Amino acid sequence: MSSPSQRQLFETEVLTNWEEAAQRDQLVAEVVFNRPLQESYSYLVPDELREWIGPARRVKVSFGRGHQTTVGFCVAVRPWEPTHRKLKPIVELLDREPLLDDHMLELTKWIADYYLCGWGQVLDSVIPAGVKKKAGTRMITLFTVPERVRKNRDAISLPAKQAKVLDVLCASDVPLTIDVICDRADCGTSPVHALRDKKLIDPVRERSDNFEIDNIEPTEQELDLTLNEEQQVAYEKVLAAIQSREHSTMLLHGVTGSGKTEIYIQAIREIVSYGKQAIVLVPEISLTPQTIRRFRRRFDQVAVLHSHLTDAERHWHWQQIARGEVQVVVGARSAIFAPCPQLGLIIIDEEHENTFKQETTPRYHAREVARKRAELERIPLLLGTATPTFESWLKVHQREYELISMLNRVAKLPLPPVVTVDVRNDPQINKGAAIGRALESAMRLTIQDGGQVILFLNLRGFSPAIWCRACGKSVQCPNCDITLTWHKDKRMALCHSCDYQVPPPTACPNCNHPGVRFVGIGTQKLEEEVRTKFSNQKCLRMDSDSMSKRGSHDETLELFRQGKASILLGTQMIAKGLDFPNVTLVGVIDADTMLHQPDLRATERTFQLISQVAGRTGRSTRGGRVFVQTASPAEPAIVKASEHDYIGFARHELRHRHSMLAPPFSKMARVIFRGEDEHDVQTFAQEFTRSLKATKENENLDIILLGPAPAPLAKLKSNYRFHLQLRAPAIELIQHLWRATEARFPKSNSVEFAIDVEPTNMR
Repeated sequence: MSSPSQRQLFETEVLTNWEEAAQRDQLVAEVVFNRPLQESYSYLVPDELREWIGPARRVKVSFGRGHQTTVGFCVAVRPWEPTHRKLKPIVELLDREPLLDDHMLELTKWIADYYLCGWGQVLDSVIPAGVKKKAGTRMITLFTVPERVRKNRDAISLPAKQAKVLDVLCASDVPLTIDVICDRADCGTSPVHALRDKKLIDPVRERSDNFEIDNIEPTEQELDLTLNEEQQVAYEKVLAAIQSREHSTMLLHGVTGSGKTEIYIQAIREIVSYGKQAIVLVPEISLTPQTIRRFRRRFDQVAVLHSHLTDAERHWHWQQIARGEVQVVVGARSAIFAPCPQLGLIIIDEEHENTFKQETTPRYHAREVARKRAELERIPLLLGTATPTFESWLKVHQREYELISMLNRVAKLPLPPVVTVDVRNDPQINKGAAIGRALESAMRLTIQDGGQVILFLNLRGFSPAIWCRACGKSVQCPNCDITLTWHKDKRMALCHSCDYQVPPPTACPNCNHPGVRFVGIGTQKLEEEVRTKFSNQKCLRMDSDSMSKRGSHDETLELFRQGKASILLGTQMIAKGLDFPNVTLVGVIDADTMLHQPDLRATERTFQLISQVAGRTGRSTRGGRVFVQTASPAEPAIVKASEHDYIGFARHELRHRHSMLAPPFSKMARVIFRGEDEHDVQTFAQEFTRSLKATKENENLDIILLGPAPAPLAKLKSNYRFHLQLRAPAIELIQHLWRATEARFPKSNSVEFAIDVEPTNMR
């Protein structure tokens, strides 16, 4: 962070004659950069840019001691005032049109203030790279007729073909490309060039789309479904919020299969009838063909934003949305920044998903950003889930959110019964199998009856550990504090954090004993076991290894939907957004992998994930069952998930959280320190913590500091990591403490640090 003296130094240089001649009506632009800086920097606006300069445009300026030309974002323009500082001029204006409207610019400033990062860092993240690069466009030359030539056309004598070209251009209200001119004049390019050489026509350079994208499958439009009584009550509450034309936040708590998506669609239908647009946020892994197809069958103009879009595709969608040519934007976390000029409703499906929190700067949560955007735009926000976060559930009881409940499945279908299997007593699992006796028997009966099976295991690879039976140690990644995972298909041991890979050792690297073993079960090993036990059935696997090819995700789900495979197994990507009526059995292979994590929210996430994956079955009159294999059958998260009892689980867990004054009963932030030298990182973390404590005590701030201590993942990508937790009754206290301390604390060349406000990942 730069001090005021540094800032003055950065902006000071010898006055030029141009600056000395500047009049009092000179404009000054306030510019922010993609750096962790809290202030804006002032630059003079050259006369030739006065007409075009404005907020939300990028500029090139000289910045820093080396006067390096740097791209920044103009966030305000004001009249010049005499000061002791000598301002540099803007070097170049990169955008003549604003990249964001006023509401969005205000939203980005709120994100920077709330999440304690630089405003320029937020702007750089919000505006897609493809938009900044104008990807998918190219500069083209067009031709037009000067006004002096138009007025004297009758007096100009030309050869026939040149005359025909000139007449074509005079008849056009807009400049034309040479191809269009030649087509209309039925000639080659020579007459056009001859007219240009005679200065009877002028070339004009413009940026144009290089292509058009239409990846929307043509689908037959469907009519809205008839709502059942419970859905109708829920819809009328949403409709009342829409018609109020005021901001409100609603939590739609509906069990899996209760018809929440139909509520979303009919609410959007109402919005679209007013000429408004809607944004629907879903977890990335829920952007399935089923989800996309459902919206496209109900609305003509749907844009789908996801991580696999190219820069050019993202730029094209951004332009379509900004022109108001899209009714519905469906996308993952970053779609909350879609530039909708007529936004009328924001919906977040599966609001409990932790993927709505960004793990890199700016570390925003899309739910909180959506709340603020809805507030600024004075529109409703609808959150939907079967398993609300405790933060949202508490806000219901604090009357900040309106609760809308749908506790029954459509067509009065029952929730599937859940069988908890204690793997400690299962002879097959005790011998190293992934599938226990009870689950295997249920699978055989299901397939025999013509049903399909989904198996969930949240560990990819073949074996999650390589273990030495002599010294008892596992083989670690040299760059990370994590065990290597054996990937049998690649014949390599891989680190799932930094992608380090090495052939499997023949001897233990710790004690050189030859007796190393591959232990544990990943999705590859589960697939091998399934193919052995059910050799006459087709099995599909979905994880990040098998789905790396573009389109493979859609192809696999389509094969399963068509009944060309009896068994689908995989990681979290099969737990959400899937609706297969023929799935009558779901098996959770190992519930304990989610449960025993060094994270406050481990039990909450275990409950959510079991509930979500259980919801993939019983979605037709055929019914369904769920088998949960666990060594902790008495754990409340597993017991309550088996009973489909969210309210009972929330009551139990919130009592525990309240006793510790843990979130959601307090606000939390986490400071992460990292560097290549462990001692340097630890020392810096301790010194910074002492500085925080001194400020806290001097100002008598009600904040609890926990740490610093080694992070649960103590080494990551060759960097040692320490972390510090801050808890307070209000987030403003943490924000004040950080700003009062961080700006004046001496920085280190060997240690980086950052703050994560309201973290969801504690690794």
